[in-house]
Amino acid sequence: MTARGAALLGGAGGALVTALAAGALAVAGAFDTGTGSDDGAAPAQTTRPARTAPAARRAAAEASSDALLVGQVYRRAIASVVLIRTGGGEGSGFVVDGTGRIITNAHVVGGSRRVRVQFGENTPTIPGRVVGRDRSSDLALVRVLPRRVRGGLRPLALADSARVRVGDLAVAIGNPFGLERTLTAGVVSALGRQIEAPDGFSIPGAIQTDAAINPGNSGGPLLDRDARVIGVNSQIETGGAGRGNVGVGFAVPSNVVKAVTADLERDGRVRRAYMGVATTAPRTGTGARVTSVVPDGPAARAGLRAGDVIVRVGTARVTGPGDISAAVFAARPGQRLHIEYRRAGRRRGIDVRLTRRPARPPPQARG
Repeated sequence: MTARGAALLGGAGGALVTALAAGALAVAGAFDTGTGSDDGAAPAQTTRPARTAPAARRAAAEASSDALLVGQVYRRAIASVVLIRTGGGEGSGFVVDGTGRIITNAHVVGGSRRVRVQFGENTPTIPGRVVGRDRSSDLALVRVLPRRVRGGLRPLALADSARVRVGDLAVAIGNPFGLERTLTAGVVSALGRQIEAPDGFSIPGAIQTDAAINPGNSGGPLLDRDARVIGVNSQIETGGAGRGNVGVGFAVPSNVVKAVTADLERDGRVRRAYMGVATTAPRTGTGARVTSVVPDGPAARAGLRAGDVIVRVGTARVTGPGDISAAVFAARPGQRLHIEYRRAGRRRGIDVRLTRRPARPPPQARG
């Protein structure tokens, strides 16, 4: 993963904003050079065919249909989206069941045990209790008393984020810059991104979207066309241009939300596994090349070295460094992972017994 510099925004913010590092996103394109003929004549001009009236009507109808669908998603979901206030700022959240559970970002609640929750504009805030937080996934669970909510609770369903595809509709609802109940829409731009968590480790599998996400949107839902939650809006890229949106936002996928919520409800925290390696893409082929190993860490004790190329974890083939992060992220402390790797042209196998993740990543490795 390319390193990103992260900063928390206070005040009316609450969004985790990341400055785009050089090379973080590679964009390739093909361009027509417009080369002329050998006789020196000016190159022929290629013009786009004029759109016919029927085609224009169809395009207008499709645009109107998309806008109508986005509006329907908003009307179905808005009663579930809340404004969360703490002593250090504010952000967004959403209701996930009838018992008063609300999902938001860990960086929104910070270290608070109590927050204030507002349902709808011009309504009084009610108290909320922070059940738990997981800084490694940037998720937190808040609970309110259902009887305190005017009109009752209207929970949102969590979709299966493994079924999300690039190009799918993506609708964000939240409270950017304190502007309550704001709607923005776009598409799923990419899948499987790695973003940096508040504790410095990586969150694998993030959903990238061009729906505008800004400070204050943090913790709000990213919704599909059926008003189901596909992710929790968490970060944006700023490109060094300031704190506003430049069309690249990230959401923690809903399948991670499901797993984390269960742990937070039960224990108030998530016990994260740790292998103690840093990896990057190999010079050729697929896999994940080990760039450094934490001395006396799980990987080092198992015999893994810098320069080894990991090609398989368990039964799953490794196509890139993100697969290592995802495997460790989904594992538990004490669990053994079977690792296959290449060293000096030979294929080898070891079992790595994972330990509990430290509070912050050592300088040698974040995995």
